[in-house]
Amino acid sequence: MATFVIVHGAWHTGELMLAVAEKISAHGHEVHTPTAAGNRLGDDPQTDLDAAIHSIIEFFGREALQDVVLVGHSYGGMLITGAADRLPPGTIRRLVYWNAFVPNDGESLNDLVPEFFLAMFDEMAKHDGTVMMPFPIWREALTNDMTVEASQAAYAQRVPQSYRTFTDKIRLSRPPTSVPRVGRCQGGSGQTSSSEDCRCTS
Repeated sequence: MATFVIVHGAWHTGELMLAVAEKISAHGHEVHTPTAAGNRLGDDPQTDLDAAIHSIIEFFGREALQDVVLVGHSYGGMLITGAADRLPPGTIRRLVYWNAFVPNDGESLNDLVPEFFLAMFDEMAKHDGTVMMPFPIWREALTNDMTVEASQAAYAQRVPQSYRTFTDKIRLSRPPTSVPRVGRCQGGSGQTSSSEDCRCTS
């Protein structure tokens, strides 16, 4: 059996990944759903991308994890890319990008999103350095493959997202594709998808 670490997307915590984790665990696997720095209750609204990545690395150390299938959903793709670049050899068995961003060295999340998001995010961040997704955009752009009720339930669990995690450019020593086994997984929205909803390719 395998060990999985599933990293959530923006505006959420590891709690939102528990339904997916339960389905994987039912097959006998060990599954972890950590919450990255910047998404925990009371975290500094100025938390940067490096701190968020480092929190995932620290989680691996605390749990003494090895030979892990590391899964990132949406914004979580930024975090698993940075973590895999810095973790010791043998820690990661496979990277899985689950409807996720796959950055190259020097790219930020904002470099990878449609331009119309940027002005909206810039304006939101003026208040306290965090951004929140309005429900109409959340529904139409991010969760239009879910029922309205499921989309509303996921939206209700939002937390403020530090804008620096979107604007900071990631620093990598190697491209993500240099990891021996990298998969792209496209299926239903990560908030509610079952493990069967994904179709992965190497």
